[in-house]
Amino acid sequence: MKALKLKICGMKQPQNILDVAALNPDYLGFIFYERSPRNFSGEIPDIDPRIKKTGVFVDEEIDFVLEKVEKYKFRAIQLHGEESAEYCIKLRSELGKKNPVELIKVFSVKESFNFEGLKAYEGIVDFFLFDTKGKNKGGNGITFNWELLKEYPSSTPFFLSGGIGQDELNRIEELYTYLEKSDRSHLLYGVDVNSKFEMEAGLKDAKALKKFKDNLGLKTQA
Repeated sequence: MKALKLKICGMKQPQNILDVAALNPDYLGFIFYERSPRNFSGEIPDIDPRIKKTGVFVDEEIDFVLEKVEKYKFRAIQLHGEESAEYCIKLRSELGKKNPVELIKVFSVKESFNFEGLKAYEGIVDFFLFDTKGKNKGGNGITFNWELLKEYPSSTPFFLSGGIGQDELNRIEELYTYLEKSDRSHLLYGVDVNSKFEMEAGLKDAKALKKFKDNLGLKTQA
């Protein structure tokens, strides 16, 4: 069984960024949304270049996104609003071939979801991310109905997000195993964690994250 990628989102404080980066996650997310308590400003300290720094945006102007990509050398962009497929095409074009930045498009889910809405983004974005629909744009701390993903019809790999903590490890394994039976386990690309590992908004518990990462490795490696 393959190892899932780990994305830790909502980073904010310099020393905490260094502490969490020392765990060698695959992605670290920085939110640029003024209404979020995890809204990032300032500088990102030097971290291992193998960690993909990810800028998270909500219905932002493309020029703003490009500015942040240039400033922080982001290797992935997460679009957490109502960005259209046309927006994604334009952003991809503006980034250009010389700037191979991954595009992650977020979709909010609760008890039901219309997968038809994904079709317009196929072949445009690199990954989908399924998060819980709630009052906030992410960081709600609750899970959605993962059973829906057993019928996932797309060929685009996805991140699982929304209220994921230690208690969800068995459910992650169960979903992976279900998809594996139909040769679709490669579609579950990674997990995205945030609020379940916070001591306060934007401040992550590095010890708890290490335990989760270690246990995730045990669950997903042969």
